[in-house]
Amino acid sequence: MGNLLGGVSFREPTTVEDCDSTWQTDSEPEPEPEEPGPAGGEGPGREPAQPPERAGGRPRASPAPDEDAEAAGAEQGRDSTGATAKPKRSFYAARDLYKYRHQYPNFKDIRYQNDLSNLRFYKNKIPFKPDGVYIEEVLNKWKGDYEKLEHNHTYIQWLFPLREQGLNFYAKELTTYEIEEFKKTKEAIRRFLLAYKMMLEFFGIKLVDKTGNVARAVNWQERFQHLNESQHNYLRITRILKSLGELGYESFKSPLVKLILYEALVANTLPNIKQSALEYFVYTVRDRAERRKLLRFAQKHYTPAEHFIWGPPRKEPAPEGSKAPPTPSPPVPAPHGQGSVHRKSKNAPAAAHFNSKAAEEKKGSPKDAETERRGAEAGEEDCPGDHPNSRPEQTASSPTEKKESAPPSDRVEGGENPAPNSESPGPASPHDDAPLQ
Repeated sequence: MGNLLGGVSFREPTTVEDCDSTWQTDSEPEPEPEEPGPAGGEGPGREPAQPPERAGGRPRASPAPDEDAEAAGAEQGRDSTGATAKPKRSFYAARDLYKYRHQYPNFKDIRYQNDLSNLRFYKNKIPFKPDGVYIEEVLNKWKGDYEKLEHNHTYIQWLFPLREQGLNFYAKELTTYEIEEFKKTKEAIRRFLLAYKMMLEFFGIKLVDKTGNVARAVNWQERFQHLNESQHNYLRITRILKSLGELGYESFKSPLVKLILYEALVANTLPNIKQSALEYFVYTVRDRAERRKLLRFAQKHYTPAEHFIWGPPRKEPAPEGSKAPPTPSPPVPAPHGQGSVHRKSKNAPAAAHFNSKAAEEKKGSPKDAETERRGAEAGEEDCPGDHPNSRPEQTASSPTEKKESAPPSDRVEGGENPAPNSESPGPASPHDDAPLQ
């Protein structure tokens, strides 16, 4: 079914900042989420249940096809060993998750309504290709077979479908119509949750309740060690999180991501996963407030603290030289209604001459006083401190009013604007150019 908004064009983001709106509405700080519990415990971090987001009916963008997952896992492994190198935000990751959170803008859904391959697979009507295995066999016979789940790379696209092309080109992308039909099919939803529980157990995690809370499974030590060393499973986790949101289980994401962040940053049982968790897992969460809580929790425990680059933008203090220079004090009017007002001249001899002559005017004749007044005003024409509204043609009403005291000129010293501190980019993100399995 074609999307009516498919023809609407949306501007593609070009920077990481364009893709990440997490901190745009951070007007009030949210409380930090509770930690999942002690390192050896199994208590889940409780999250309030949230209504699942609807995935259909919005414009979408054409996704990029996945690349080799094993190569991506190797890149993650190499990056995780460079613990002293400052990480760098991945534009590929930011753009990928931006498109997912915004329902793939610019993508036109061209598949027909009756092409419901994913739904028919979950109804046990067709096997997944190319293996030819039905969903019931996967859930009953593959569960607990960790070797098969680890080394088979074709089933994950069928168990957790997306509106993106995966590594298995036999798998079909979801459509908006299929998503809505999937949510209304209890049989499909029941099997989808069983598939989720099977994969959680494969990772060493268990689903605690119907709201999505999770905790360590009984076999967590063995499975965490494996997960820490097999980075291609991080791509599977990203796919699983995305699929949860598409099929009505958006509220299940935050508990899983929070537990992974706890194990990576606090318990240190999954140190190699922290880059993928912060670049990908957190940003599958569509709600900004939820993302902020997860990132604040991560920032609290991230080491070294100065390498945490996913927090709110730092508010740099304004450079000293950027402040506006102080406004010069206005000229003080002369006492007793003197007609002409001047600021103190920088020509000290001329000013001194004017004051001394004014003091002697009491002894001189009116003619001498007029002569001295004209001479003083002529000498002050070159003074840069004169007020623009001065009126030299006006005379004082009495000789005593010639004695004026002008304020000194304000000297403004402007400093240079220091250049803001710049940070050199760190190593490339491990998940770059590494799409989902």
